[in-house]
Amino acid sequence: MAWRLSSIIKISFFRPAAFLNNPSRYCNSFSPSSILPLFNCKRRKKLHKKLSSPRVKPIATSTPRTLPALDAIIHRDSLFRFISRTRCFLAHQPLRLISLSAAGKLHRELGFSRGRRPSRFVARHPLLLRIFPHPSLYGPLHLSFTTLMESLLSEEQSIFNASEADRVTAVRKLLMISSGRRIPLAKLHHCRHVLGLPDDFRDRVRKYPDFFRVAVDPDGRNVLELVEWDPALTVSALERDFVADEYRVQRTFKFAIPHGKDLGLDEDDERKMNCLTTLPLISPYTDGSELKPWTVEAEKYRVGVIHEFLSLTVEKRAYIHHIVEFKEEFGLTRHTYHMLLKQPRAFYLAGTEMNWAVFLKDAYNEDGTLIEKGPLVLFEEKLRRYALMKEGEEEAKGGVTGAIRV
Repeated sequence: MAWRLSSIIKISFFRPAAFLNNPSRYCNSFSPSSILPLFNCKRRKKLHKKLSSPRVKPIATSTPRTLPALDAIIHRDSLFRFISRTRCFLAHQPLRLISLSAAGKLHRELGFSRGRRPSRFVARHPLLLRIFPHPSLYGPLHLSFTTLMESLLSEEQSIFNASEADRVTAVRKLLMISSGRRIPLAKLHHCRHVLGLPDDFRDRVRKYPDFFRVAVDPDGRNVLELVEWDPALTVSALERDFVADEYRVQRTFKFAIPHGKDLGLDEDDERKMNCLTTLPLISPYTDGSELKPWTVEAEKYRVGVIHEFLSLTVEKRAYIHHIVEFKEEFGLTRHTYHMLLKQPRAFYLAGTEMNWAVFLKDAYNEDGTLIEKGPLVLFEEKLRRYALMKEGEEEAKGGVTGAIRV
């Protein structure tokens, strides 16, 4: 009875006529938390869960202040998710096309929101994607690439062919920092875009019998194994930077070791102590399986492995699902997030709690641009420029001519 009386009092104070005359007076005072009591229990529970969902809740940054330039890169990835996933999916389809009705059921594969129409997302990229009718009179509509997109995919394949030697070296180094010097080919295929590998990399590795060997493990998986250890490749990115700027690299990492305020150390012992608490002295190309799991040495090894893995990527960054993919190979623990969070000078964490990314801070300028851009990075920037253009803008901006449009 009491709750009924309170609801009647609330409704009596809410006057529809006053709301219609001055809606801003009431709407400005509303907030998501104040609106929730107006809904029933089921609707209130659903909205409350959505407001605090890990899918949208930002992750705690690894620095005292956020870096908007790096956060903008994560936002940019979400804006281009549809074109990036659709490009990969259609490239493997027969004739590189799919019916629009079938595309509406593939929201995960094509990267659009569930329940939305893919035609709305296709309309955002008219230079790259097109919808055309079936040759028959009443045939279904189909989704396919434009002629411009086909030429861009051919250009991408030429870039893969030109940079194949560099990518082979990166995979060799990745095998050398992995436990057992072996990685399942399915994991490399999952992270192929991060590592700059072509879609047919699993077939290309067979051209290098001196470097790789494809074996089958007891589970039936195809595993890529390292044939021969190359000491020339065991120089990590940290060691190269240490030669160029020793002081900066020494200050990059910090590992806390509990001790008293006054240790009474001389100059040499103090220098050794500083090296112990800062620079990861354990090379990622050593065998870390012999290290005790919860020691400072083991944490230094894992931090060094992740740093070396990020330096082998194309954009010097990776999402957490790419890093966790090599959990067994890198010897990572479930405390990887907290481990990276303690190194704000080396890494920057951005994104949401469900899907966050790790950046190498030294690889980016203050404005969020990558310092060293490879051909694949330049190609992706070119593709994103075309994805934002409308029909006719490519001629005005000095791009391709209208003759290649379909």
